[in-house]
Amino acid sequence: MKALSTFGANARRDVRGVFLDIDDTLTSEGRLTAAAYSSLERLAAAGILVVPITGRPAGWCDHIARMWPVEGVVGENGAFYFRYDRVRRQMRKRYLAGDDERRATRAKLDALKELILSQVPGSAVSSDQHYRETDLAIDFCEDVERLPPSAVARIVALFEEAGARAKVSSIHVNGWFGTYDKLGMTRTLMRECFGIDLDADRERFVFVGDSPNDAPMFAYFPHSVGVANIRDFGGELDAEPAYVCEARYGEGFTELVDALLAAVPPTHRNMFPCP
Repeated sequence: MKALSTFGANARRDVRGVFLDIDDTLTSEGRLTAAAYSSLERLAAAGILVVPITGRPAGWCDHIARMWPVEGVVGENGAFYFRYDRVRRQMRKRYLAGDDERRATRAKLDALKELILSQVPGSAVSSDQHYRETDLAIDFCEDVERLPPSAVARIVALFEEAGARAKVSSIHVNGWFGTYDKLGMTRTLMRECFGIDLDADRERFVFVGDSPNDAPMFAYFPHSVGVANIRDFGGELDAEPAYVCEARYGEGFTELVDALLAAVPPTHRNMFPCP
């Protein structure tokens, strides 16, 4: 991982959009600071497309798409995207799985939940589980005492033994049945809502994250960035970001935004207004 200062000015000047994780990337120790939220607003004011890519639940994503200065959100680790049309006052919800499939997988996840809680002492269902539509989130440090790495690995193993996928974030292990991930749904969102082929245009987009479940995004985007707490997962990442900030959490996100906007001349702002 190279220092953020090595992210060249010409490359930063060409950035068209920013994809970002939320927990411990935008937030700081569980809180969204004024400075971090203001950084979202500054990106939007500069005409840079902003889309959170998160493991957080559908209920949160409805709020984010409506209320935040963003052009959409990918939630539950890629199960869907939500995009709010502010002119028509309509929410577009695009799920990968249909209603019947989501109901069937929910029953399997409910059974798996009981197994995990019985097998991993100290674990808990995440406090935001009631707002989820496609996955199961097991809390290992957000609202419980931090579990050791061996317990987190056991949670992952139980998901995988049941045929589910499992990804470790900075606070939860998220498990689901299906082959989707954050990257696949991000591609779908950009194609369907903005007519952008990310495979052809990925160098004009930045992804910023902080944990192992961001690895597919780190690997895909040439200009991927980790806030400094990404170093806490040394040796656990399938792929590392190209650059790393000096600051941790939301301060690191603000550091990245400052660097991006410093390279965008005022006369060039709003070159790429969001549709």
